[in-house]
Amino acid sequence: MESLPDAIVQYILSHLNNARDVAVCNCVSKRWKESLPYLKSLYFPRNSFDGYTGSDSPDIVIWKMLSSITCLEELVVYSPFTSSGLASWLLLVHSSLKHLELRMDNITDYKACVDGPSKLDCVSAAKNLESLKLWGVLMANPPKWDVFKNLKSLEIVGARLEDSALSAALRACPKLTNLVLLGCEGVRSVSVELPYLEQCKLDFYGLGNCSLSLTCPKIELLEVQGCSWLRVRETTCLRKLLIANNSGRVYMVDFGKLSALESLSMRGVQWCWDAISKMLEWSSEVKHLYMKVEFTGDLESLLPFPEVDFVEFFNSHPKLQKFGIHGAMFAALCQKNSLKNVEQGFVIPCLEEVVVQVRSPLNAEQKMSTLESLLKYGKNLKTMVIRILQMKSNHSSSDDFFDEICRLRFMNRKIVRIE
Repeated sequence: MESLPDAIVQYILSHLNNARDVAVCNCVSKRWKESLPYLKSLYFPRNSFDGYTGSDSPDIVIWKMLSSITCLEELVVYSPFTSSGLASWLLLVHSSLKHLELRMDNITDYKACVDGPSKLDCVSAAKNLESLKLWGVLMANPPKWDVFKNLKSLEIVGARLEDSALSAALRACPKLTNLVLLGCEGVRSVSVELPYLEQCKLDFYGLGNCSLSLTCPKIELLEVQGCSWLRVRETTCLRKLLIANNSGRVYMVDFGKLSALESLSMRGVQWCWDAISKMLEWSSEVKHLYMKVEFTGDLESLLPFPEVDFVEFFNSHPKLQKFGIHGAMFAALCQKNSLKNVEQGFVIPCLEEVVVQVRSPLNAEQKMSTLESLLKYGKNLKTMVIRILQMKSNHSSSDDFFDEICRLRFMNRKIVRIE
């Protein structure tokens, strides 16, 4: 290192980002310390101040380090800090800062959120941000944010949100292309209107009964967990869609034409059959379809799926390449009359991979017929995975059914695999 030109040393050391490593390098030599102003990124891990015995508070230590950097672009702070400390840091680096990630740790501190200025309010000083990621956030009141004109990505992980506060935060980010809300509770009804949004992942924690309205004409990827009512009208660009509700029921879905949709995943304990049938109707061009819904039924009663015609289903999804079928949907395709309309010349033209989950030996004959039909009519089928999950084995019918599955695998061992 001693023989290298100053510019090369500065370039190498500018790629350090862990605050502890930077502090150690500053103690090596004057030459190394003079490279500190050229840092582009700085990261303070959770344990940054474990064992620290200095007279300055952690807020001041971070401030001093930031004051030595001329053009910081990324700041990540997982160690504890105060709202006043955050405000002082951003006052130093706001003009150059593009990426900010903070572990807020104030999800239960309602008094600090109300008294203000809160940590969330202080973020508004970084007006040139391009990405913002926050952990452990309490958003009881609308944050005092001006418009972030350059912000493209907003991620909030682990949060307690009020509807009005979330709506206000989103209005301050009109240029978002990526929105991620994970493990967020307290949301009852949310409307997202972002004209440039392309990717959206929403995970609402709680009873699974919130409603979502999305108006984003450029949306390409949408993943939603925990909603009972969904309305997404502008879907001409939507290519990947996942809807799940592990706590509540999916009652209503309202989508525009899903002409560009390539991948659809539907998961949950209970969906209204009208919602399921509409999604299957709208997604006729889909290439990848994953279904893991256990029951249907409009109210409290848990009902099995109605019978689904095997031929009609695959004729309605001619581009289907990968099919994951679990629980009630597999049972619906295995009813007595599901295969009655098979005509000469019928084929499943594009199907290459099927994953089937089997949990019960009931209607074993019909289930075997459906599995055999997938092999027979899927002319391009390369893989069939049969997953045996928690099947009760205290009855001879289970053993007989498993023997039949093993026979099927033996006869088609290049394609069929048992897990």
